[in-house]
Amino acid sequence: MKQVDQAKDKSFYNRSLERALRILNAFGNDRPALSLAQLSEALSLPRATVLRLCSTLTNYGFLRQDPQSKQYSLGLRLLELASSVSDSFSLRKIAASYLNVLQSKLGKTTFLGILDNDEVLYIDKRDDLRSPINFTSKIGSRRPPYWGMMGSILMAYLPDSEIKRILQRNPLTVATRKSITRKEEFLKWLGQIRKQGFVIDVEMALDGITGVAAPIFDHTGKAIAGVGVGFISSSVSAKELKGIVKEVTKTALTISKEMGYSGEDGQTLLVK
Repeated sequence: MKQVDQAKDKSFYNRSLERALRILNAFGNDRPALSLAQLSEALSLPRATVLRLCSTLTNYGFLRQDPQSKQYSLGLRLLELASSVSDSFSLRKIAASYLNVLQSKLGKTTFLGILDNDEVLYIDKRDDLRSPINFTSKIGSRRPPYWGMMGSILMAYLPDSEIKRILQRNPLTVATRKSITRKEEFLKWLGQIRKQGFVIDVEMALDGITGVAAPIFDHTGKAIAGVGVGFISSSVSAKELKGIVKEVTKTALTISKEMGYSGEDGQTLLVK
């Protein structure tokens, strides 16, 4: 409370810094590039003020300006800082090499995700550069807690009371014609996932896309993350799908062991 009071005190408040931070926060997945006029309008600030701040942010690498369109976008300095933060996150560090191997072995786009503030948060990704599709879920992207393979695998291992609370706060919505929108059916779906130890999401979040994911457990036996792959449904046969499930669950178990997991039931994650 004392810090909040200090922040309100003008002696602890820097208006220029606040405006610079507002400029950075104006960008997002839906607004990757903005012109000077757009920033001025969005922030309700004079163009001259925005220009000065953007010039400074550009000089320090926090913004970049396209020489042709003159639009601004977030700079590489932010990526460097984000990388430093991510590297301090032990799960991501431990999982990194295994994600590389999984992506290389399967040739599919690979994801690592967690539940954060009742949302799916993607904390790592390995793209399949040969794929004709580009998944919009990037590192740092957030999705509803029930979204696709990652949401399903993460919610499946929550206590029933938590699942009901999350669904109360985030009602199921339609993404495709195969989306589950009835709570009772979704709870049954999660129970099935928990029983088999993995999820195969066939076009429930994206038309034409299948996802396979498995849980990652920590030393206490708690499911803390999920690892999964996404691919065009028609590109994989039933036999190949079984192989994908085996590799994903094997990777999840290996990462779990690196995180200190020693539960005997871990072997049930493997597909025979």
